Amino acid sequence: MDQNRLAQLALHFIPGIGNFTVKQLISYSGSAENVFNLPKAKLLKIPGIGPATAKSILEHRPFAKAEEELVKAEKENTRLLLYSDKDFPQRLKHINNAPSLLYYKGNADLNAEKIVAIVGTRNATQYGRDFTAEFIAGLKSHNTLIVSGLAYGIDIQAHKCSIKSGLPTVGVMASGIDIIYPALHRETAQQMTGYGGILSEHSFGSKPDAPKFPARNRIIAGMADAIVVVEAAKKGGALITAEIANSYSKDVFAVPGDLKSSFSEGCNNLIKTNKAHLLTSVSDLEYIMNWAPLEEGKKKPEPQIDISSLDDDEALVFSELKKHDTAVAIDNLSWQTQLPVSRLASVLLNLEFKGFVNSLPGKSYKLANSK
Repeated sequence: MDQNRLAQLALHFIPGIGNFTVKQLISYSGSAENVFNLPKAKLLKIPGIGPATAKSILEHRPFAKAEEELVKAEKENTRLLLYSDKDFPQRLKHINNAPSLLYYKGNADLNAEKIVAIVGTRNATQYGRDFTAEFIAGLKSHNTLIVSGLAYGIDIQAHKCSIKSGLPTVGVMASGIDIIYPALHRETAQQMTGYGGILSEHSFGSKPDAPKFPARNRIIAGMADAIVVVEAAKKGGALITAEIANSYSKDVFAVPGDLKSSFSEGCNNLIKTNKAHLLTSVSDLEYIMNWAPLEEGKKKPEPQIDISSLDDDEALVFSELKKHDTAVAIDNLSWQTQLPVSRLASVLLNLEFKGFVNSLPGKSYKLANSK
């Protein structure tokens, strides 16, 4: 790991610094290495950095801790995905509270073309387990990546059925990646590392506790194109995931159930209150998401755009925006391109004048020819 990546990792071990602050520091400093070289006066000029945070940065140089984490990662056969890495889940970058570091053990493409999250009650009924199996089998023609939370009930059923159907599946954990919870699912988790993977934002040795589960749910919702709730009681983690997904403007689907079943009450309420599309089969998802099976779908040729007139920074920003179907916030774009916000603003303005880029509310940008 080069010094800049080591510095990025080290930022995560400074007390009182969270994901947003890590991204903010790097965006305004130009690199993680620069953060550790800034004097207090310049740190205080970065939005959101107060005296306490600046003091913490100046007093802590956790490079030894970062190196220890690297040794553990190698021992555990785990990849450390930094926010700026191309393999980092790009869909997550569209949410404001995205993690800035992920621990990943597996071989699935976290930026697969189609990703579906499947969640539900821990007390799954036979109806829910059967639907999950049938639904996942129907997704095989799409080569879909299935994401869930490795919990009891619908979650573990989704993982097991994905493996059986030959689809990659990723479990998002509320603990360190070296602590499988619940322990009963250790064998399945091991299978998943060869047929998908397990993922966590928590450092090695982190034990699962109550606050970590809702935080885990935001990653499940943020990674997916669509979130499917198979069974859910009136309250529970699956409904929290659905609520988060709605706040991210993701498509949420719910499987209707027996009106007398407590484990269908949550799904029925999501449908009744227009917080989820009704889902009875894969065809419902295909219709809403406009997904044609692979053998039927044909990719439209991308229009050729002449970028020969762009300088190096403009071409870099254009190339980064081309990777995204939706608008990208300037702070995220700064992180991805490693251009300081001040320089990036000038580059974006030039691209807008040249007709390559459109600016949108909230200091976000997209290519002029994108939908």
